[in-house]
Amino acid sequence: MYLKYFRFKTFIYMKPVLLVLAAGMGSRYGGLKQMDGLGPNGETIIDYSIHDAVEAGFGKVVYIVREYFKEQFEASVREKYSNVKCLDGEPLQFSFVTQELDRIPSGFELNPERQKPWGTAHAVLMAKDVIKEPFAVINGDDFYGKESFAILGDWLRAHEHSKGVYSIVGFELDHTLSESGGVSRGICHYDKDLHLTAIEEHLNIVRDQDGIIRGDNSVNGEHVVLDGNALCSMNMWGFTPDYFDMSGKIFEGFLKENINELKKEFYIPYAIDCMINDGKASTDVLSTPSNWFGVTYKEDRPGVVAKFRELADKGVYPTPLYKK
Repeated sequence: MYLKYFRFKTFIYMKPVLLVLAAGMGSRYGGLKQMDGLGPNGETIIDYSIHDAVEAGFGKVVYIVREYFKEQFEASVREKYSNVKCLDGEPLQFSFVTQELDRIPSGFELNPERQKPWGTAHAVLMAKDVIKEPFAVINGDDFYGKESFAILGDWLRAHEHSKGVYSIVGFELDHTLSESGGVSRGICHYDKDLHLTAIEEHLNIVRDQDGIIRGDNSVNGEHVVLDGNALCSMNMWGFTPDYFDMSGKIFEGFLKENINELKKEFYIPYAIDCMINDGKASTDVLSTPSNWFGVTYKEDRPGVVAKFRELADKGVYPTPLYKK
C-alpha cells in the first residue's frame, strides 16, 4: 500500500524546504560521509537528494552543519549548485545553520564535560529562524530515492496550512539492511488510518543465513524475528513550521531532566512520541517503493558506488549529475 499525492501541473504552488542533517561525523564509517564522492563523477549522496528534491518541487535547501567545516562545505555547495533551477525556473535557494552544544535555551547551563551533540531533534530546532514553509527532514548520508521525495513533496503541499499534522516516510525493512554488519532501525507502528502510534527501536538487525531477519529489541533486549515488509524510519520526515515551537517546549522539558547527562540525545522520534501521547499532533505514515541505501560502514562504500553507476547507466540520473 503506497500513498500517492497528485502533483500540480502549474508552478503557482508552495515550494517546500528541504532540511539536510549534515552535522554528524560517521564514527563507524570513519570520516565525513557528507562530502564523500560516490557517484560516477564524484557526486555525493546529498547531491542525489538535492536533485530528487528539485524534481519533486522543493525550492530551498537548509543545511545543518558544524562550525568547523561550515566554510568549506558552503563554498562547495554554492559552486556545485550555482546553475540549479527549481521547477518554476527560479534559482534554488540555500541556507547554512550550525549545530553546537551551547545552542540551548536560556536558563540552562551546559555541562562543560559534555562533548556529544544533542541529537537530531535539536539539530532541526537550529533552523527555526530560516524556515517558514512546510519542510522535509533527511539525513545527509542516506539515499532515499526519487519516489520518496515526490510522495513527501506532495504531502507537504497538501498540508501547507495544517497545524499539528506531520508525516514520516516509511521504508520496508528489507530494503534498508547492510551486508557489512548489523544496523539499528525504528519499526513504525500505526493505526488503521495510517497514523503513527509508536516507533520501536531494534538493534543489531541482520539477515541470517536462513534468510530470516532478526534483531534485538532496544527496550527489553529480546532477540526477535522481524518482518521484512515492516515499515521503518530512516529519518525522513515532513513538518509544518508549528513543529518548531512544540518541539522547542519538549526540548526544554528534556533539558530539565538531562542537562547534566553526557550522552543522552534529543531525537526526532522522542519529540514526536511526546506530541502524540499528549494529543497535540498526529503523524501520517507514508510508504515508499524506493530502496534506501547508505554507507553505514566503510565496507558499504563499494556497493553504493556500484549502485550509483548502475542508476547512471540505466539513465535514471544524468551523468554528470550537475553541469558547470
